[in-house]
Amino acid sequence: MSDGAGEHEPGTPSEQVNNTVKDLPGAMALLTMGTTVAIIIAVFVVLGIWADRAWGTAPWGLLIGIALGTVAAVVSVVKQVRRFL
Repeated sequence: MSDGAGEHEPGTPSEQVNNTVKDLPGAMALLTMGTTVAIIIAVFVVLGIWADRAWGTAPWGLLIGIALGTVAAVVSVVKQVRRFL
């Protein structure tokens, strides 16, 4: 049974399913954060490359795009993490 250490072994299959479902939102949140960071940085890098080609400012557009993308990604992750705190 239980050794009193605070561990709970679910007895019925429905309890096991409920525990699995409760863990899923955390996994989805991490997946969402990773995807969001990748998309935001990629968009700003593409905009930086476009700016370099349009205005002939290589590599400054790319560097500014990376910097702005990183800042935007950090802001997005902070907003997402605050939901869980």
